[in-house]
Amino acid sequence: MSVSVQTLLFHSFAVHPTMTASANATNPRIVKAKKAAAAVAAADGSTLRSRRTLPKTDATNGGAKDGFDVRHPSYLGLWKRSIPGEDDDIAMDDIDEPHIKRRHAILEKHPEVKNLFGIAHSTKYIIVAVLVCQVGMAYLFGHVWTESTAALIAASFVVGGTFTQVIGSIIHEACHGLIFKSTLLNRIAGLVANIVIPFPIAASFRRYHLEHHAYQGVVGRDPDLPLDIEIYLIKGNPFMKFLFLFFYPLMYVVRGLAMQKAPSGWEYVNWIVTLSSDAFLWHLCGPRGFLYLFLSLWFGYGIHPAAAHFIQEHFTFDDGQETYSYYGGLNAIFMNIGYHNEHHDFTKIPWTNLPALKNAAPEFYDSLASHQSWMKVHWDFIFDRTMGPQSRLGRSYDDHKRGRKMVVAKVISDEAKHWEDNNDATSSTAAAN
Repeated sequence: MSVSVQTLLFHSFAVHPTMTASANATNPRIVKAKKAAAAVAAADGSTLRSRRTLPKTDATNGGAKDGFDVRHPSYLGLWKRSIPGEDDDIAMDDIDEPHIKRRHAILEKHPEVKNLFGIAHSTKYIIVAVLVCQVGMAYLFGHVWTESTAALIAASFVVGGTFTQVIGSIIHEACHGLIFKSTLLNRIAGLVANIVIPFPIAASFRRYHLEHHAYQGVVGRDPDLPLDIEIYLIKGNPFMKFLFLFFYPLMYVVRGLAMQKAPSGWEYVNWIVTLSSDAFLWHLCGPRGFLYLFLSLWFGYGIHPAAAHFIQEHFTFDDGQETYSYYGGLNAIFMNIGYHNEHHDFTKIPWTNLPALKNAAPEFYDSLASHQSWMKVHWDFIFDRTMGPQSRLGRSYDDHKRGRKMVVAKVISDEAKHWEDNNDATSSTAAAN
């Protein structure tokens, strides 16, 4: 059956606003998940391509409140990954994401992990160094090395793209409050790091990234999930997947717009600071220098090797696992951004201590699938036709809440709610306004 692109665009933007009870009832992905859950409840799960995690009794009689999470201690699910050509949407699970429960399981066995919490004092010096280097490069291509456009493009990819990814890591640390003890100073650190990125991303990234942590995979609440138009147009086609990566910076904007939220006060501040710094840098470095900064952003968040961490983190390369870490050598340059399972488990551990977390609890991390090469991540994503934008895992908000009520180790629902509140930008955004 043919589907118009206009219809898909409408549904792409309609399925992702902040979820209400009515939206929850009509969302195609949620309806699909409920039908699948009903089918599993009525049949022997061994005979189905099951995406079910909860024991049958918990899911059918609401017993999850007093139930036990069967994923403990690995927290790997029983769902099958979505495959282009076989499935028409992302995979769906019927329980919450694994990280808060693994966090408490680790703390029960390794309470010394709390000693890794804190801030990384070195990050503020990295901010200064990167800003000086990027402005210097922009000035070089704006006023000194002006003959070769090829050199400008090559430098934008190799040097500028690298610095852009480092800036992205800095903004990421700032949004989790891992540079300074003060929330205000961390917000300012994000804005300052944003100076050499021509678009205002720091405040919006903080807002939506914290929602991603609080509601990982929740349809309608996690802004990191693909839009319907992405799935429909790209599927498993290698050329389309290359274009997907090349235009990935644009997808950040489109997915943000799809959430249909009014800008926060800090996002307006970000616009003012960025536009002012753009005007200054245009005057200081000239149009070519500013072009260098723009291409640095485009390559850095697009097809740069380090940009593979966008694919590495939550694209489902295996059944049952929705988050992946990268342990290759480039972590040393990009502030351990590859340690993604560790980061989701402990958002209050700064980048400098993430390897120590893995070493402290190897029994929890060594058994998980991981990546050793970002180049291979890009290669596999592009050329493996079983991969595509739909290679993600989703869940309904109701399943998310039910999973949060389950008891595992010493986790209780109040602790889960406290963690969720601390990783949600909503309350802090409201306070800022």
